[in-house]
Amino acid sequence: MRYFLDTEFNGFGGDLLSLALVPEHGDQDYYVVIPNEGPYHPWVEKHVVPYLDMVPRNLLNRLDRVAAAHDVAAYLGNDPDVTIVADWPEDIALFCRLLLVGETEIVDVRHMRFEFHRTPGFSTARNSQVPHNALHDARALRDHLLSLED
Repeated sequence: MRYFLDTEFNGFGGDLLSLALVPEHGDQDYYVVIPNEGPYHPWVEKHVVPYLDMVPRNLLNRLDRVAAAHDVAAYLGNDPDVTIVADWPEDIALFCRLLLVGETEIVDVRHMRFEFHRTPGFSTARNSQVPHNALHDARALRDHLLSLED
C-alpha cells in the first residue's frame, strides 16, 4: 500500500519534530511528535510548534526518537508492500534517518519503496486543514495526488 508522508522539522537541515503517514486506503493514519531538545528556529516556533498537537486525540503520540522509530516500524510491519510517497526530498531523508537507531542498527522494517512526486503549484500547507501540521499536510498530499489519478 502507499503511505503519504509529511514531516515537520526544525528549520532547514534541522531535527525531525513530527511525522505522519496516511494510507492510501482506510483511516489508520499514523502521527508522532518527537520532543525537541534545543531552541526552535524562529519560523518553526511561530508556524509549526503551535499546531503540533492539533490532531485527533487518539492519534496524538509523543515518543522519543528511538521509540518513534520502533513505533513506525510496527505500524508498517503487517504490510508486505510498503511504498512511501512524498513531495519533498527532506521528508524522505528524515523518514530514513528516523529508521536508524544506532550507528549500525535500523529498526525491523521489511522491503519498502519510495516515490517522490514534485508538485509544482501545489502546497500541502495551503491545502491543509491545519497548515504545517504533518498529519493534515499528509492528508492534503494524499488527496491531491489521488485526485490527479482519477
